[in-house]
Amino acid sequence: MARLILASSSPRRQEILQSLRASFEIITSNADESVDCNMPPEEIVMTLAERKAQTVAKENHDAFVIGADTIVVYNDRILGKPADRDDAKQMLMMLSGNTHSVFTGTCILHGNDKEIFYEKTEVSFWELAEAEIDRYIRTGEPLDKAGSYGIQGYGAILVKSIHGDFYSVVGLPVAKLYRALKKMGYPT
Repeated sequence: MARLILASSSPRRQEILQSLRASFEIITSNADESVDCNMPPEEIVMTLAERKAQTVAKENHDAFVIGADTIVVYNDRILGKPADRDDAKQMLMMLSGNTHSVFTGTCILHGNDKEIFYEKTEVSFWELAEAEIDRYIRTGEPLDKAGSYGIQGYGAILVKSIHGDFYSVVGLPVAKLYRALKKMGYPT
């Protein structure tokens, strides 16, 4: 049986990958995540996804190794994970009543074969009162998420609309991943 490895410790990515009904291993990547912030967002996420997959694939050449990276972009500014509660509040106030983009890059490596792609999804937020933002921050949910929100959790109440792949916003575009694995010969 072909080995499938997710090069991520993200519980959200693990949950999404479970929907493929395939057994997989988790091997956390220790890849350097520094990039030139002047690169286009799609290049950033694909570069980081490939770097994460490569660090794990070096020791697991026979496996199908999946790397992924997600960033939130608003007005050409990359919004990573917040440094603290104040940073989270600033990000959420910026996103309030506006539309932003979520980019997720995915890379699959198997031997000398590589599939790499990205998804871009537009997410619009409701106009948020400061009290709503404060209440959300008190849940602790925004503190480890790019853009300071989790669409799959309590943060769903912030979202007015989404145009694109929901699972890409969570961190792994599973439908496109499934098709890429199939194309590479992974037994689906």
